[in-house]
Amino acid sequence: MAKRLIVGVSGASGAPIAVELLRQLREHHPGIETHLVVSRGAELTLRQECGMDVEELRALAGVFHKNDEIGASIASGSFQIMGMVIVPCSMKTVAGIASGYSDNLLLRAADVCLKERRKLVLCAREAPLSTIHLRNLYELGRMGAVILPPVLTYYQRPESVEDMTRHIVGKLLDQFGLDCPGFRRWEG
Repeated sequence: MAKRLIVGVSGASGAPIAVELLRQLREHHPGIETHLVVSRGAELTLRQECGMDVEELRALAGVFHKNDEIGASIASGSFQIMGMVIVPCSMKTVAGIASGYSDNLLLRAADVCLKERRKLVLCAREAPLSTIHLRNLYELGRMGAVILPPVLTYYQRPESVEDMTRHIVGKLLDQFGLDCPGFRRWEG
């Protein structure tokens, strides 16, 4: 299997998690080729939450795909990948994936992961969750997607927001068998 990972970023709050994930992959897993696709909403959220533009985020990835490039490599099941993580994953994106509405590259790449039975991890970000959100997440879970919301934990005694962000990134990387320096596991 090719050492490629798709990182999708949608417009929900949580852009710092995407930034940290890409930094961890670049710094500690240079053998993995990251393929980044960013929604328009994510560009706005990135600016608001991180003070970054999409070009700065793009610099953290190996390959960047425009969201309207529906014919990009990651839109095909024959393009071998480890899987895909969408972080943060908006409820709009969840609804699009759950219904098979692949009108952009982010949704198409996720759809391909499901049809090819490849790992799809959704860092679903919304609170509170409506019945519609829960139904869509449930259906995606039944289809094989891993639903990994950025739930805060306290057993590792975080001292900063960055510690909490790194913990979520550690959980995301765990899904692909990758380590995250500074990720503190429960020891009992």
